[in-house]
Amino acid sequence: MTTTSYLLTDSATMIRRDMKRMVRFPLMTISGIGTPVIMMLLFAYVFGTAISGGAGRGTYVNYIAPAILIMTIGGGGSATAININTDMSEGVIARLRTMAISRFAVLSGQVGGSLIRTGISLALVFGVAFLIGFRPHPGPLGWLAVIGLLALVTFAVTWMTAAFGLAAKTQAGANSLSLLFTFGPFVSSAFVPTDTMPAGVRWFAENQPFTPIIDTLRHLLDGTPVGNTWMLAVLWSIALAAVGILWSRSAFMKLPTR
Repeated sequence: MTTTSYLLTDSATMIRRDMKRMVRFPLMTISGIGTPVIMMLLFAYVFGTAISGGAGRGTYVNYIAPAILIMTIGGGGSATAININTDMSEGVIARLRTMAISRFAVLSGQVGGSLIRTGISLALVFGVAFLIGFRPHPGPLGWLAVIGLLALVTFAVTWMTAAFGLAAKTQAGANSLSLLFTFGPFVSSAFVPTDTMPAGVRWFAENQPFTPIIDTLRHLLDGTPVGNTWMLAVLWSIALAAVGILWSRSAFMKLPTR
């Protein structure tokens, strides 16, 4: 077998391990889904009318749905960080590093499992959004673009949170670092347009990664022209993925083998 074959085989084994852990400990997955769903219901039924200026719940649900999807990805990333940190603190990663297994597969398997978990979570959140009035209007190509962008953002966030899990000393620390991707959208165009914010906050909101990502998703789901925001969304995602992969690999290689 070639090196690539070993990597793929070992990664598949680690993904199966991650899936079995998801079934055995479902509360973390439920929490990752529950938090964004609660936020969506809270903004739709409690704050929505006041924030949207009377535009109607359905209209505001269409506006906030992209932000809730990004928060769902952040919740999945938190689970990844905690799982990796748990494996590290319990000596599982150290043990795997002494075995005849592709070292990169230990991380890529965790990331692959997280991509599957997050994909399931996104589908469920989409379902809840539809139930409360979310009505997207993309064509077939638009749906492909939505799925592609969500997959790219999930890949980027997952690798960043994998690095957080390796860098943190405790599970609580790993979770705290990962909250950046769960609650970062609050200071973006997620729930209100950036032009309604004070000058300093508006500058930050317009120049951080969540705003172009959310705006791109919003335009794609509404079936309206995306403009140039998609390029910023893709570039931010690629940059985060690159940083996460390099950081994770470096941190992993520095871990002791016993």
